[in-house]
Amino acid sequence: MQRSIATTFPRSGQLGLLRTDVWARLRLALERADAAQIGLFFITLAIGIYVFSNPSRSGWYNHFVWQSDAFLHGRFAIAYPVVDGPFVNAYFQDIMSLPSTPGAPSYGLLPFPPLPAVLLMPFVAVFGMATDAQLFGVVLGAVNVGLAWRLTTRLTDQRAVAFLATLFFAFGTVHWYAAIISTTWFLAHVVAITFVLLGITVALDAERREQLRQSLAGRIGAGEHARFGPVAATIEQSSLFLAWYRRLRGQVDGLQFAAGFVFGLAALSRLTIIFGAPFFVFVGGGGSYRRRALSAGLGAVIPVALLGLYNVISTGHLFNPAYDWLYQNQVAGLGYAPQGLEGSRDWGVENPRFIPLSSIIMFLWPPDFFPAYPPFCTDGVRTLLSPTCPLLAPSKFGMSILLTSPAYLLIPAIAAVAWRQRLVLGAALAVFSIAIVNLAHFSQGWVQFGYRFSNDFAPFALVLITVAIAWLGVRKLTVALVAASIVVNAWGVYWGVTLGW
Repeated sequence: MQRSIATTFPRSGQLGLLRTDVWARLRLALERADAAQIGLFFITLAIGIYVFSNPSRSGWYNHFVWQSDAFLHGRFAIAYPVVDGPFVNAYFQDIMSLPSTPGAPSYGLLPFPPLPAVLLMPFVAVFGMATDAQLFGVVLGAVNVGLAWRLTTRLTDQRAVAFLATLFFAFGTVHWYAAIISTTWFLAHVVAITFVLLGITVALDAERREQLRQSLAGRIGAGEHARFGPVAATIEQSSLFLAWYRRLRGQVDGLQFAAGFVFGLAALSRLTIIFGAPFFVFVGGGGSYRRRALSAGLGAVIPVALLGLYNVISTGHLFNPAYDWLYQNQVAGLGYAPQGLEGSRDWGVENPRFIPLSSIIMFLWPPDFFPAYPPFCTDGVRTLLSPTCPLLAPSKFGMSILLTSPAYLLIPAIAAVAWRQRLVLGAALAVFSIAIVNLAHFSQGWVQFGYRFSNDFAPFALVLITVAIAWLGVRKLTVALVAASIVVNAWGVYWGVTLGW
């Protein structure tokens, strides 16, 4: 595989390319600038905009701070319900109450994987329950933007393409909204994205190293192997252990193993992300599908096994029972889906019959036009951003990803043209696999702007977006799609903060 499809795939044409002097100077500046400095610029820009977007972070839902505090006190269960003192949590959702005796402390079990709580532990150790988990999410979300820039530069040598794709990820997807909100459910997405971006980048580095290794091997020849081969064979024959070790080591690419391990860590924040594993079968080091899959799989199985061990130790079950308990005891009446799209309670937490219903939210659900529910007006002059008399507002059930991020329309275009390329096929399969599992879930992420579950596949979608922009070129169409995505997400962020979501 070439360094990337994005650097070598033929352009679709030159019509509509940006040719202004301003654009030419900007492109030249990008090419001359240090890549690390551009990455730092993106992190700084994201921190500024993310903090400004939601300056009054309430910390209303901070389950992971309570979980970190429990870990620091040697417990898996959090103190719950706490009704007295400066920090209370009796209003929390998504907690399975544990049996307790009158007068004794009471506890609850969270259904969420523990990685965000683990990352917060140093801060909770210093600041206690006053730890601002939302600020942590804002900063980490900004770091994700820097990591997105780093990833896109692995996909293309065209700085302008990488720049535009990174802008899309930072401000044209619901990652912006997730980062500035960073309450429990959104913080899990932000943390998971960090490790997925890192895992993809390491896999791309492993791919490039494999290409270099094969190139050098072709130039050097087999002289060294002929010189030392007999000695190695003699040593192997004297030790069955060394023979099997050498055989296994020959089947595992170290950098691809690291990519799988880092990717697997993301599942300790959002378990459904593990279904993006097909990407690492097609992309990475190892030189063959089997070696890439084996190397990444061995790496990923370690954190996934640790999650299973954590569940067994903390709950006595391989799969955390808290979520199913919550579904059976708390879901009824919460209104997770629009009327007519609820499905049946008998279907359970995951069921393929939810897929067609959930797909309507993911691809077709509109905003609320002329909203009449309080505190909105029922008459008067309506405007787009009026907090009391709006023309339209986001639906709390979510919105179509094609409305919130129109640049995602580039994905089917590049998939149709280049589906035979390993990079495109692997990324497309990862997006599809994660999306299908999420669509089979009974809830699609209420309350939210946009479709928050799209954060699970956003890093893989970024690969496809970058390749698509490189194929089409930085032209009026691609710039317009990214610009429209940014405008819609800015509108959604405004309303999310205004509505107190």
